[in-house]
Amino acid sequence: MANPKILLVEDNRDDADLILRANDATRLHSDLVVVADGEEALEYLFATGRHAGRDAADRPVVVILDLALPGMGGLDVLRAMRQEPKTRRIPVVILTGSDRATDIMAGYDLGANSFVHKPTGFAAFSAMVAQLERYWVLTNVRAPE
Repeated sequence: MANPKILLVEDNRDDADLILRANDATRLHSDLVVVADGEEALEYLFATGRHAGRDAADRPVVVILDLALPGMGGLDVLRAMRQEPKTRRIPVVILTGSDRATDIMAGYDLGANSFVHKPTGFAAFSAMVAQLERYWVLTNVRAPE
């Protein structure tokens, strides 16, 4: 059986690298797929564009989504996911530096499952990634397909 996939939608290369390093350190055997913008996130999820030919049935167990993305923003990605039957039940964790109440409310209103502030420093990032992975990969019961 293939390792569970986590889709990370993050345009900040430094943050993405921290999360990749933290993911490697957790040793939970999940594959982290990183895309840098909202358009590519949807292409990955629907196996179109740059990800045409990918098995669309091989869905991530969770999407970790930044809000501040170039082009299509995180909330637009979330909205598109929730409108499509094939992706509406994939858990979405918003991971952002924003602490604005309007962002938090908008995320939950659009169907986010969790809202997490980006920590600073590798130790804090590692702890956060380990917690997210333990819950979403090992503990959470996924919706049937």
